[in-house]
Amino acid sequence: GVMSHLVARRTAEIGSRMTPGARPADPLTLAAVAALLLASGLAACLIPARRAMRVDPVEALRQP
Repeated sequence: GVMSHLVARRTAEIGSRMTPGARPADPLTLAAVAALLLASGLAACLIPARRAMRVDPVEALRQP
């Protein structure tokens, strides 16, 4: 949703950049960006999940 909103707001800018001959992004770049976003999303979820798995349930229940 956020990306759709940003693209909609910048449509004129994108069009003006493509007019002088700028080419659209190639599939390799799109795949690399998608892989980078996937890896960062997994890391953002995995790190807190691993920390939560290490918590002892009994100690967590004793906390006020």
